[in-house]
Amino acid sequence: MQKNRAIRWTVCFAALIILSAVFFLLEIAGGTTDISFSDVLRALTDGSDTAAHTIVAEIRLPRAIAAALLGGALSVSGFLLQTFFANPIAGPYVLGISSGAKLTVALAMMITMQHNILLSSAEMIGSAFFGSLLSMAAILLLSGKVKNMSQLIIAGVMIGYICSSVTELAVTFADDANIVNLHNWSMGSFSGISMDNIPVITVTVLLAASASFFLSKPMGAFQLGESYAQNLGVDIRRLKLAMILISSVLSACVTAFAGPVSFVGVAVPHLIKNLFGTARPLIVIPASFIGGAVFCLACDLVARTLFAPVELSISTITAVFGAPVVVAAMLSRRTQKRGA
Repeated sequence: MQKNRAIRWTVCFAALIILSAVFFLLEIAGGTTDISFSDVLRALTDGSDTAAHTIVAEIRLPRAIAAALLGGALSVSGFLLQTFFANPIAGPYVLGISSGAKLTVALAMMITMQHNILLSSAEMIGSAFFGSLLSMAAILLLSGKVKNMSQLIIAGVMIGYICSSVTELAVTFADDANIVNLHNWSMGSFSGISMDNIPVITVTVLLAASASFFLSKPMGAFQLGESYAQNLGVDIRRLKLAMILISSVLSACVTAFAGPVSFVGVAVPHLIKNLFGTARPLIVIPASFIGGAVFCLACDLVARTLFAPVELSISTITAVFGAPVVVAAMLSRRTQKRGA
């Protein structure tokens, strides 16, 4: 039994890694201007100032890297929230955390743009992190007053709608020169990310994701119940605080650079748990990271190429593929409750 499980996990990890590499290459080569893989390799290794080099190295490569990293960040953030609330449909977008981050970043961008000041990458993440914490605080406050998780999810959705409405109102009254940039960002897109942003994204996401991986053992005990975890010596308060902070940092980083991206944080961890046949954090966290990268790379490729040269927002595509998974998770949870 243990051997079969190990073989299954190995095959699944290998498949995810191969898929991530394939979609990464397709993301760089595909688009309005098709570039062969040999030309892609030449553009990356040759420093000459050619059209192919500009398209690949300065536009598509940072976009592909960002899609992979931020997709992984959203998935890990979603898994942390699902573990924290013990609910398979909890996620940064569903609970309104991404919308809270979007609101604070939009306000910060509007204020600084009026004074001809551009926010740095760290300042954008800081603004988004502040909004994420505010939304998370509201959710935690409500969690102590609502009777069940269904009501909490509904409350999170309402918080998300409120934050999104205020954001749209702010964008509407922004200066004409800033409306286009703010509107595109508020819809969700990887298109505005440059290579200058990649180091900050990489460091932030990898550090936060690594921190969540090191929490795998206490999280595994926490999944079996708070009393069980306490008997094993787990500090529940510190564990919960760590999960909240890490989840907020990951979702804030995504929102700061790509805007709100829907359903990835809910759909991917659910798919991964079904694919691997386990909910163990030691397996699900790295698998969710790779799976999130695959999911966002594939969705971004569709968003860029489906109606080229017109580009769809990334949330439009992630919702199309992610929403059915969320519905399936809800139905599965309802069936399990009936069976119990």
